[in-house]
Amino acid sequence: MDAYKEQTDFFPRIDPYDQGTLKRDDRHTLYWEQSGNPSGVPVLFLHGGPGAGASPAHRRFFDPRFYRIVVFDQRGAGRSIPYGDTVDNTTPHLIGDIEALRALLGIERWMVFGGSWGSLLALAYGGAHPDRCLGFVLRGIFLGRASEQEWFLYGMRTIYPEAWRAFAGFVPETERHDLLGAYHRRLTDPDPAVHMPAGRAWSLYESACSHLIPPGDSMGAGSLALARIEAHYFANRMFLPEAGILPMVEKLRALPCTIVQGRYDIVCPIVSADDLARAWPEAEYVIVPDAGHSAMEPGIRAALIRATEAMKARVFA
Repeated sequence: MDAYKEQTDFFPRIDPYDQGTLKRDDRHTLYWEQSGNPSGVPVLFLHGGPGAGASPAHRRFFDPRFYRIVVFDQRGAGRSIPYGDTVDNTTPHLIGDIEALRALLGIERWMVFGGSWGSLLALAYGGAHPDRCLGFVLRGIFLGRASEQEWFLYGMRTIYPEAWRAFAGFVPETERHDLLGAYHRRLTDPDPAVHMPAGRAWSLYESACSHLIPPGDSMGAGSLALARIEAHYFANRMFLPEAGILPMVEKLRALPCTIVQGRYDIVCPIVSADDLARAWPEAEYVIVPDAGHSAMEPGIRAALIRATEAMKARVFA
């Protein structure tokens, strides 16, 4: 095992050494890839959204000499097909997909790394299969509560009023009392002339609020899957049990965990990370004082890489 070393910037760009697809049913086929060390400690990357998809940068949070890095696109996202699809797309379905992928790759246990929606999915998977987890690195905590959804749809205007005006102004004033319903109807409309502009408006709003210093309009074709699948999950209470996600933590407290949270995260405010840290007092809780939500912000990126480096020793403790 490599000795711990200080590493605060991305590891070098790498290409997958293995990639493929996993057909889950007559409708959904998932894209997956592996990079890094084929004999290394397995780590699963869970992207956000839901619906955002993974990117090559996500491989670079992990030392490729030490980790066997598994990345996949969740149902309807990225390179998985059908794109933007919400049929049979629920949290239990995703948990089943993760287990099927683990079995396909012959992995006994793996570390789980997830941010934003990925943090919720990591906790949900861990709660269902704690014996398959080595530990967790979680970022920008989202617990799927009604208060968090309400904050996203209406509360963020207290910090980003101009972004919210554009978001709310996309729909007629008579529909703004129910922005989720207004967007959900448009995002699920079969006409691209209806769902594509709605997807872009939703995604631009989220992107504008995700950075301490917004990078500008960076949304591309992937904005439809992000918006449509997020609205689908919001409309269905994230497909969580009535008690929510926090009770699942009790099954995980013996496992190592690092929680990384930007102090000025507007999309997923710090109160959720604080609630998780209090439910999981054994976890290391890192507050980045000069960061928002995005994993790509320098302070968040550095904290996440420190966490994956420190986890080298913790998974063997």
